[in-house]
Amino acid sequence: HTHMTIAAILNTCHIHLFEAPKPPCVHSVLHYTDKEQSATPRPDSLSLHTKGTELWTTHRDGEVKLRMGESGPEAEPPLTVNQMFTSTVQRFGNYNALGWKDGEQWKTMTYNEYYKSCRTAAKSFLKLGLERYHGVGILGFNSVEWFIADIGAILAGGFAVGIYTTNSPEACQYVAENCQANILVVENHKQLQKILQVQDKLPHLKAIIQYKDELKEKKPNLYTWAEFMELGRDEPDAQLDDIISSQKPNQCCTLIYTSGTTGQPKGVMLSHDNLTWTAFATGRDVSLTDADKLQEVVVSYLPLSHIAAQMIDVWLPMKAGGVTYFAQPDALKGSLVNTLREIRPTAFMGVPRVWEKMQEKMKSIGAKSSTVRRKVASWAKDVGLQTNLNKMDNGSLSRKPLNYRLAKRLVFRKVRKALGLDRCTRCYTGAAPITKDTLEFFLSLDIPLFELYGMSESSGPHTISLPDAFRLTSCGKVISGCKTKIFNPDADGNGEICFWGRHVFMGYLNMPDKTEEALDADGWLHSGDLGKHDQDDFLFITGRIKELIITAGGENIPPVPIEDAVKEAVPLISNAMLIGDKRKFLSMLLTIKCQVNNETGAPEDELTPEAVELCRKLGSNSTRVSEIAGGRDRVVYAAIQEGINRVNEKATSNAQRIQKWTVLEKDFSILGGELGPTMKLKRPVVMKMYKDQIENFYKEVLTPTTPDNPLPPK
Repeated sequence: HTHMTIAAILNTCHIHLFEAPKPPCVHSVLHYTDKEQSATPRPDSLSLHTKGTELWTTHRDGEVKLRMGESGPEAEPPLTVNQMFTSTVQRFGNYNALGWKDGEQWKTMTYNEYYKSCRTAAKSFLKLGLERYHGVGILGFNSVEWFIADIGAILAGGFAVGIYTTNSPEACQYVAENCQANILVVENHKQLQKILQVQDKLPHLKAIIQYKDELKEKKPNLYTWAEFMELGRDEPDAQLDDIISSQKPNQCCTLIYTSGTTGQPKGVMLSHDNLTWTAFATGRDVSLTDADKLQEVVVSYLPLSHIAAQMIDVWLPMKAGGVTYFAQPDALKGSLVNTLREIRPTAFMGVPRVWEKMQEKMKSIGAKSSTVRRKVASWAKDVGLQTNLNKMDNGSLSRKPLNYRLAKRLVFRKVRKALGLDRCTRCYTGAAPITKDTLEFFLSLDIPLFELYGMSESSGPHTISLPDAFRLTSCGKVISGCKTKIFNPDADGNGEICFWGRHVFMGYLNMPDKTEEALDADGWLHSGDLGKHDQDDFLFITGRIKELIITAGGENIPPVPIEDAVKEAVPLISNAMLIGDKRKFLSMLLTIKCQVNNETGAPEDELTPEAVELCRKLGSNSTRVSEIAGGRDRVVYAAIQEGINRVNEKATSNAQRIQKWTVLEKDFSILGGELGPTMKLKRPVVMKMYKDQIENFYKEVLTPTTPDNPLPPK
């Protein structure tokens, strides 16, 4: 990018200023001294004469300049959501679009019916008083109604706003107020209660719709889904058609609230073009096939308030005419595999925890099978790993070796069938770091997991791994039509990963300061992640800038690689968190793999079968976390220490060695607050929750007073 050097200079001086742009606006950058800068506030992006000439805005009705290119994917004509949807309906109107389970029966809806329902919902929203650029908040598990409310809100000129189902009433209130929601759509009585608790603090709220279960009580402006859809069914189309035709691809249509680990969540403004172009470019890169050739099938189960799930479940299938089936609400508690076996998706995205759980389950089943079966499986896994590593290094192999073809017949096909992945040509992982151990486990079973990387602020993906282009532990290569820049790289080529492309967001709603922190003067998105490229342009993430531990001695240490190494060295460990910021040495909090309560998702005291098996092998009889934590099981503690010693031997410097550690009484969970909605570790929260244990690591050992050492204790 031509402005790279200017941006670098500016960043070192911390100056981000624009001249009032000269349409069509190539940013010219002004140089101010610090004195002048403070006297001349940067103009707000929309107080300029023309809308749509700046790369960013924080206004709900703002328009941005699209990062169009001269040729290739970045030159693709911009579309609104309605334009993309209607083009799919014209091509694939009679194909199934959505599928859901009603009791034991799967029901489906075609693209024609889907589009018609979205228009009806849009007319109902307008009738309930949805104003232009106001939010429709959606709070509930993935369902047909979720999709229809989302797209209906966009067609009606409002914002589609997903709210995490795990949010407290106060967190729901914050989001609803921030996007000035006129309407809230909730799944059931439980979610409705959260809204009713804060309803009187939501002046913009005009109606609430509950889409599942009967209403337990009638209230004014509270509707069932059927009543809601009835409102707009016979309304004339003129008003809706006027609104749709006034929409532009460079206007906001969706807000994604980043689950802030620090501070209040920020509303990421995504434009029509952000969604439609990203679906086009990503679909092209991963070779999604159009429905008339072979219809793509996906299963929707990840939280739709998250951009990854929206892109994979809503927009990518819509672009290609694919079909989305909805999992059961208890998917992550165990029912997901049943849905996968029934639906047999052609593409599937799992967050690392999903893949890790499958791995644990398969290992515990494997441990119980006969010796012969274990030997065959072990042989097949060696063959699978070797073949796939060769394929990875040399591109596709023209002829697969005989032993691989045999292993496929005996083992791999059966494993895929058991997981419901027998038709799945693309298994993805993303949203949080995955360990090399899990990647190799699936690779050895001939199920390569393709890692992708991106953020809400890039409409989802930025880099993707592909079957003929992937590397273990890399997040792949940049999507066509986008660019990556490593900002301020160190000697090893590690620096902040910056994004450029039509997938980059518009800005944070009503937060110009935060927006300026994320976007530099040339419009590059600064991710806050550290990474580097290898010689083939594969991107490797090395950590978060904010997560970097800077020891008292001034060493910069990214925690994730050390945490992963410990989990790999000690398979008994479920979660590991490295401590050491502004401290003299590193220490670590550890949790043990335990059973999870299927109803609540809370960690229990019982160990997983795999963990019990590991304890047996070490010569320990522990079956509960409480028998191990706090040093109660000497055998297990010795084994953990030995694993940590092995990790320490490989440390790049003395400062990177783990000096002290402890096993906590229970595992981390979303319910406990240590993990975010996508199972990401919330470090600041853990630091607060376990501050006593952490302080214990760093208590000065008091020197005893002896005749030789008469000084009193400090």
